[in-house]
Amino acid sequence: MSRAMVPSQQKLAEKLTILNDRGRGMLTRIYNIKKMLENPQNKPTFLTEKAYEPVYRYLLRRFPHVDSKSSTLQVINNIKQDVVTSLSVYYFTFVDIMDFKDHVVDLLTTIDACQVHMDVTLNYDLTVNYLNLISTYVSLMILMSRVEDRRVVLSLYNVAYEYLSASSDPSFPRLGQMVIDYDVPLKKLSEEFVPHSRVVVLALMSLHKIYPKRNLPADQMRATGMLSLLAEPLKIMNVPNTDMVQCEYLSLDAMEKWIIFSLILCHQYLQEDQLWDLWKTALQSGYIVQLCRDEVLHIHSYINTFFESLKGLNMSKRVTEVKDLQHQALLSSPGIHRERRKFLRSALKELALIFTDQPGLLGPKGLYIFQALAVARDEIHWLLRHFDNHPPKKNTVKLEDFVDRQLPELLFNMEELKSLLRKYKQVVQRYFVQYLAGYDSVLLNSLIQNLAHCPEDESVILSSLCRTIAGLSIKQVEANEVFDFRGVRLDWFRLQAYTSVSRAGLVLKDHQDLGKHLNMIVFHTKLVDYLDELINETGDLSIYCFYSQIFEHQFKQCMGFSAQHRFSIVFPIICGHFMNATHELCPEERRSIRNTSFQYAKWFLQEMSDKINQVITDICEEQCMLNYKLLPKHSAASILKSSNKHKKKQKKHAGPEEEKPGTESTRKNCENFTRMDELHMALTELCYAINYCNVIQVWEHGFVPREFFIQHLETRFNKALVGKMMYNPETCEIAKPSELLSSVKAIMSVLQGLENYVQIDIAWVFNSVLPQQMQATDSFNGETTITANYTNWYLEVLLKRVTVNVGQIVYSPNHKAFVAMTTDNYSKENLFLAAEERADLTELRALAELIGPYGMRYLGEQLMGHVASQVEELKELVIQNKEVLFNMRTSFDKPEAMRDLFRRLGNVDSVLMRMTIIGILLSFRSLSQDALLDVLEDRIPFLMASVQDMQHFVPNMKDTKVVNEMASAAGLSCDIDPLLISALRSQKNEDSERKSTSSDTEVANESDYELACLLMVFVAVSIPTLAKKEASVFKASLEGNLSNCHCLAKAVNQIAGALFTIHGPGDVSDRLQEFLALASSSLLRLGQSQEHDKETVKNRESVYILLDLIVQESPYLTMDLLESCFPYALLRNAYHTVYKASAMDS
Repeated sequence: MSRAMVPSQQKLAEKLTILNDRGRGMLTRIYNIKKMLENPQNKPTFLTEKAYEPVYRYLLRRFPHVDSKSSTLQVINNIKQDVVTSLSVYYFTFVDIMDFKDHVVDLLTTIDACQVHMDVTLNYDLTVNYLNLISTYVSLMILMSRVEDRRVVLSLYNVAYEYLSASSDPSFPRLGQMVIDYDVPLKKLSEEFVPHSRVVVLALMSLHKIYPKRNLPADQMRATGMLSLLAEPLKIMNVPNTDMVQCEYLSLDAMEKWIIFSLILCHQYLQEDQLWDLWKTALQSGYIVQLCRDEVLHIHSYINTFFESLKGLNMSKRVTEVKDLQHQALLSSPGIHRERRKFLRSALKELALIFTDQPGLLGPKGLYIFQALAVARDEIHWLLRHFDNHPPKKNTVKLEDFVDRQLPELLFNMEELKSLLRKYKQVVQRYFVQYLAGYDSVLLNSLIQNLAHCPEDESVILSSLCRTIAGLSIKQVEANEVFDFRGVRLDWFRLQAYTSVSRAGLVLKDHQDLGKHLNMIVFHTKLVDYLDELINETGDLSIYCFYSQIFEHQFKQCMGFSAQHRFSIVFPIICGHFMNATHELCPEERRSIRNTSFQYAKWFLQEMSDKINQVITDICEEQCMLNYKLLPKHSAASILKSSNKHKKKQKKHAGPEEEKPGTESTRKNCENFTRMDELHMALTELCYAINYCNVIQVWEHGFVPREFFIQHLETRFNKALVGKMMYNPETCEIAKPSELLSSVKAIMSVLQGLENYVQIDIAWVFNSVLPQQMQATDSFNGETTITANYTNWYLEVLLKRVTVNVGQIVYSPNHKAFVAMTTDNYSKENLFLAAEERADLTELRALAELIGPYGMRYLGEQLMGHVASQVEELKELVIQNKEVLFNMRTSFDKPEAMRDLFRRLGNVDSVLMRMTIIGILLSFRSLSQDALLDVLEDRIPFLMASVQDMQHFVPNMKDTKVVNEMASAAGLSCDIDPLLISALRSQKNEDSERKSTSSDTEVANESDYELACLLMVFVAVSIPTLAKKEASVFKASLEGNLSNCHCLAKAVNQIAGALFTIHGPGDVSDRLQEFLALASSSLLRLGQSQEHDKETVKNRESVYILLDLIVQESPYLTMDLLESCFPYALLRNAYHTVYKASAMDS
């Protein structure tokens, strides 16, 4: 005698929950196996080797009855361990599928035996889980049948296993039979589902109440006010009036899969009108059905293939019907879904704006968000699978229906709604905790009391549910208590199973109010403790992980369409969804999906940052051009034009009138959209995207969009600064410092405006980048900076030409600049140089403002390095003439002896040339220091006053060196330049390292001092030879000589001061007095020249002035000393002569 089946002992709810989860895991595993076997790079190596091809052909031919003793298979014995290790994951996945199949068949049979009544609007969890299980089971069997080499893999593993353990795997016979049975999966499945058809059809019939309402075209959605809070403004505070709340956000894709797969297997019921309507609508909605991720079916052709294999006259009619539905789907579904996406864009935007403004509505109207997310997600899934799988060529489809340039807006609005729910989670919790305790529990208690008969088990569950929700309090929310209603939901699921079977003590379909209210309670509990999971359930976009090419294409399309720029941030946000695609039964894919998430999130943010920086660069270029037009040099034409107005009218030029600065801002109407408008619009939209969220969470990592932007901005700003120099080492072209400064200020002005668009500290960017330009190389890429390029240009180009091309470029103390002299023989190359345009006080002030004190110090250090090398060369010349110079030093009061000794002196011109070079370098150093001082006094006047006081009042002691270095770095002049002392001392140290003994070092110190004394003698006795040179003429307008020999004044004083400070006992004043005596006596002998020699020394007056300049420049010599050894009358006459000659020349 058979016992009656007790529903509570069948564990239907638990089995459906577990098997659905396991089915999703099996789908994930078989999907990965299919992808790996399709890719030769991921296959085990022995599956691709040609040596084993005969074995694989034999296994295919004999499957599943493979004789392992066959000679053909003996080669497998050599690799048996490798085969078992490599294929075990594949093999046991198929074993698990077989095990899963057995459990599904057993559960479906149990449900049939219990005669369960399925109704999605009543026992929602039971029906949805049942239909999901069928859908997963069918998808799994179809996907398994599409795995390449499955027969080879299974039989190969079994053979290798048999070689290892002397017996075949016990699962293999049933496994082989399953693979053969499901080669044509629908045929076997349709046979299996014959006994299950009654329950399946009953479940499908309940979908007729909701599927047509969900699958509406866009115009009907608008007409019915779907997803609109403003359609009925008087009811805006009310909870939506629906008795099937969970069905409102049920996936349309899932319902269509249930309908199609179930009715394929139960095709004999297509004669029913309601089922035929569902079948027709589902097949007209599209021509692609998803199996798993990006694995899909061209469903119409797949159905027709199955129907054609069935015997019966009625099947030909079904084939024709399916072909007609396919034609209609190809013809109309792309347009319908395009219009639906268009409607959803506006509907979701409206919802986002209202909920942002009134977050309190998230309580009563939260259902609208889940409806919107579910519909939008289904549309995106539809677009992805149809865009990636075009129909056969014979069926023409408008491809433009699949190209949606505004899709990022829809994606963004979805993320906006989800972020609102997460942000105001506590608002939702407070509302529904009160709703559950104050309304749901009261109504549930009333419905329980009205039950005529309630068995004990059901009564216990209902009473527990009622007590749980009645005990809720808003204080629990305020205390941040963690809610957990999973037990409540599982109890209701169990109760559905108990009350939906035949001959149940409490029949649920007879108490529909109770069932629908409990469904409502379950939804409300999810809004309290299951909100994040509910958001993922309705709005998950992890499918993009498997449509990476489309994902990239849509992002590039978004970046190319300025109207969608603000929505570009949604793409890195979607990367955070990819982890939802993983399953615990397939842990091996987590790593690859995780890496994919990181790579795409990083790439998207980099591309966005590059795009913003490109827009900023374009704006900066425009602003620099506008700023360039305002430079003083462009005012010359306007000044000339205005001056000509007072003269006679001249012939009008045929050319167009030059556009004045400012005309670009004149507008006749607001419709003229200029390039600048486009750039600022793009900048606004892109900055909105970057500023949208602080952190994007992708797995366990947080991506900060603003940090990406700032890093790229720093790099781009750094490159822009150097790029604006327009430095070309080959042609020696470089921008004027003043023009570069103007461009930099224009760029900084643009960047400062970024703070109006995005929350960044632009001052931090300036402080990070601009100091880099004060160094020789930047820390970003180790490239040369403004400081390095200008230092190289001034030292290697400008000053080199000043020293080489004598008389063509002159340092003018009067003009505070290096001036190019226009002469007949002036070369084109030097004409291009235009020294006064880059080496005057104004330009050097601009340079000092650009590179700051650190950059100017670097310039000074490099310049002093050149001076030190010249001093070293001078020492070599002194050593060559050491004996003669020593005699001249002691015989300066013996004219005849001096003449004889001077004739023996060699390299006089070389000494003067090198001292002149040193003078030119030091003059440039002095000019740059003046420029730096002007800038710092303007920028930091109070600090500069303190530095000047310290320099003036600190006594002459050991701290003097530190104070002088500080003063020199601030642009203040010192008696002896600390950088020059440092350069000469480092040179001395290098020389001393070459000495081996201490005695040698002492001798070297004495020798260095003696050489310094003789160097001053050499220079002093050589000065009169300048009078014989044509280029030594003094130009009063320049206050300098054409040969730049007036720079000797600075060279003599600085070199003497530095050398005697380093090598001597500090007797700089005595040595300079000695120099003055030698120089004056030598110059006085020029006045004793005969008449026929006067032509050869015609520039002696210019040289007399040099002596005066040396005294004026020196902090150690006075005019009294000069007059004691050189008559002042000669100086006065010399000045009179040269100024008179200059006036005649002009």
